[in-house]
Amino acid sequence: MRKVLLTGFDPFGGEAVNPAWEAVSRIQHRTYDEFEVEVRQIPTAFRTSLSVLRQAVLVAKPDVVICVGQAGGRSDIAVERVAINLDDARIADNEGHQPIDEPIVLEGPAAYWSTLPVKAIAARLREAGIPAAVSHTAGTFVCNHVFYGLQHMLATEFPAVRGGFVHIPFLPAQTVERPHTPSMSLDVMVRAIEIAACASVQYDRDISAAEGQLH
Repeated sequence: MRKVLLTGFDPFGGEAVNPAWEAVSRIQHRTYDEFEVEVRQIPTAFRTSLSVLRQAVLVAKPDVVICVGQAGGRSDIAVERVAINLDDARIADNEGHQPIDEPIVLEGPAAYWSTLPVKAIAARLREAGIPAAVSHTAGTFVCNHVFYGLQHMLATEFPAVRGGFVHIPFLPAQTVERPHTPSMSLDVMVRAIEIAACASVQYDRDISAAEGQLH
């Protein structure tokens, strides 16, 4: 049976919760017919996140890695397609670091593609009635840092493992003081991650579908 490693970040930016961790932690003890799941929390910190992630991959020995992060302000599940080799932090991370215009990997490629079936995941989510889209920017904060670091790690150390990143919206409780800001229920986010994991196991190659953006 294949194994899926799911990761979620701890709260950051003054938030009391992080929907990424709230969602993946709900999946920790669930069982599935096609795959088994391991769950790990990743610190929202540039200097320590990748060492924690690498240790999780070494211990779990997964076939698929899906890192999940909070994207406050987005209204849908954003299946990230590309990670860029750049840290440019608008705010400090949880360890007080705020890198600006720094590469994640010196002499690393400018970008890495996700190796998940991103279009198939987005399609399956929409079929389930969950708003979803393929995204072409994971930002330049710790989410992109982990996404790029994961893809570099898989390319250089674990070539048989597939991986990528999914962004999820705020929880409703996080938007009480943010009028008109989109949110999504925890149950829907949990279901979305389960669908993403299932599709990642089922599809050895992505589907052909129009998921581009005009701007």
